Amino acid sequence: MPATVVTGSSRGIGKATALRFAEDGYDVAVNYRSSEDAADRVAEAIRARGQEAVAVGADVSDPDAAARLVETAAEAFGGLDHVVNNAGIDQHVRTEDLAPADFDRIMDVNVNSAFNVTKAALPHLRRSTDDPSVTNVASILAHTGAAIECHYASSKGALLSLTRSHASDFAPDVRVNAVAPGHVETDMTADRTPEEQREELAAIPVDRYGQPEDIADAIAYLRDATFVTGETLNVNGGERMG
Repeated sequence: MPATVVTGSSRGIGKATALRFAEDGYDVAVNYRSSEDAADRVAEAIRARGQEAVAVGADVSDPDAAARLVETAAEAFGGLDHVVNNAGIDQHVRTEDLAPADFDRIMDVNVNSAFNVTKAALPHLRRSTDDPSVTNVASILAHTGAAIECHYASSKGALLSLTRSHASDFAPDVRVNAVAPGHVETDMTADRTPEEQREELAAIPVDRYGQPEDIADAIAYLRDATFVTGETLNVNGGERMG
């Protein structure tokens, strides 16, 4: 069976992606940093779909932990065919109140983790016969910036540059793409006030928030789109049309 690693997959977009891969016939390594019970439930849901699963606790901003995640997955499944770098954190704070340590932590989790996991996985991906790929989960804020989360927006912009660089570096062996979600209903967006929600929805032509499954669909497309590499698929309900 083909196999994938999905980082940050105990909830939200990562969970939806892990389940989508299972539905499409993939064994999945479910990664978490602290939510072991939630990750175990995702793994059980994958097994209920007829696929193999392992839940691996690892802070993938740590290169050694990222390598352990990859090797655990490759050993469990006999190889590795796809990677989805979804692990990420957010923080709402203006620049004048932003501590350098917080800026560094966002970069570590949102950018360095993708580098760490991809580097560790590359030898396995190059041995794959399943048109191997890497998909990085960025954000609409990589394009627009954000007044109250400059470090988050900057990290996602860096992730798009990393995507293009790796696509060039790894071709033709491994395709590398990114998906840039717009406003998606997850735990990370649950703190929006009613006023903020009204403002956000007014900017989305399809008049609804995205769901994690919408992003999982886009990631599955990039996994299967064998003539696409170095691209960013914007999935935002039309918010950036103008």
